[in-house]
Amino acid sequence: MIRAAIFDAPGTPLRLETLPRPVLQPGEALVRVALCTICGSDRHTVTGRRQEPTPSVLGHEPVGIVEDIHGELFDVDGEPVGVGDRVVWAVAVACGVCYFCQRHWPQKCESLKKYGHQRLQPHGGPWGGLATHCHLLRGTALVKVPDGLPNEVAAPAGCATATIAAALRAAGRIVPQRDGGFMVVFGLGMLGLTACAWADSTGLTVIACDISDHRLDEAARFGAHHRTKPEQLPELVKEITQGRGADFALELSGSPEGACSTVEQLRIGGVAVWVGAVFPTPPVALVPEQLVRRCLTITGVHNYAPRDLATAVAFLAANHRHYPFAELVARTFPLTQVNEALAFAEKEQPLRVAVAGSG
Repeated sequence: MIRAAIFDAPGTPLRLETLPRPVLQPGEALVRVALCTICGSDRHTVTGRRQEPTPSVLGHEPVGIVEDIHGELFDVDGEPVGVGDRVVWAVAVACGVCYFCQRHWPQKCESLKKYGHQRLQPHGGPWGGLATHCHLLRGTALVKVPDGLPNEVAAPAGCATATIAAALRAAGRIVPQRDGGFMVVFGLGMLGLTACAWADSTGLTVIACDISDHRLDEAARFGAHHRTKPEQLPELVKEITQGRGADFALELSGSPEGACSTVEQLRIGGVAVWVGAVFPTPPVALVPEQLVRRCLTITGVHNYAPRDLATAVAFLAANHRHYPFAELVARTFPLTQVNEALAFAEKEQPLRVAVAGSG
């Protein structure tokens, strides 16, 4: 039996419904959801701060066990995936043949489908993690989860961790290097703490910045070497980099002030990666001459490519015992209490709350 939490409209409780088992097409799979963590965008959708098609099944950070496959199924590395394998999957499904797919931008596919964001259809689905099962479409990027990696740690790989993998790839800093360097991380939510840990693991000196004392304290547990409020950031960066500025800066809060600040903290030749502004913001003022004379790079990252998901899982498998990722999930609720889980997430605003698909 497949049960799913159906989202109809903001301010309306999700309703649990029994859905028919989908008829799989070649290259598709049915995965039994073990756990799905609730992302901030799920909270924004439920409260009406973000618009999504309805009715739908939310949730795009699931981990689960493959229960059925039609034909052959392969992971990102080209290895066969079989029934019983524990997997995570990419939020976006690309066609592989359109203009952007052919130019290595599958996350911007012209016929993109996204788990947790698709309108429910009579024949197929559910296509979200807040359910007992998820129907995986042909072309979904899959990664097998290694033994020993807890579900609570693996689930966010499909959104938060893979996004940071893409951001660090855009910055040119995805593997350890001998030369060290400095990275500013602006905004210490799930993305920011993940970025701190990842940057620390590659040998960078991490400068964490947020307005929250609690999140600054958390950053220390995730590898941040220096922590500061935004108003003290420029002086701190100047002091610890001998006045040169940071090599890299990630903007993860969505704040226009943060976006400007990341650029201001860079050294000559530095790279700023903007990730957090996935909602409308006021414009920011940049001085073209400064970008030119300082040879700066500013790039945006939205979603990620399939390879980033594999990189994210590998990072978590290698580092989850060194950084307390499992502790970022404040509570786990059964699926029957999905509305209580969403209410808790909105009221308490922990970094993550989880829903167990079998509950």
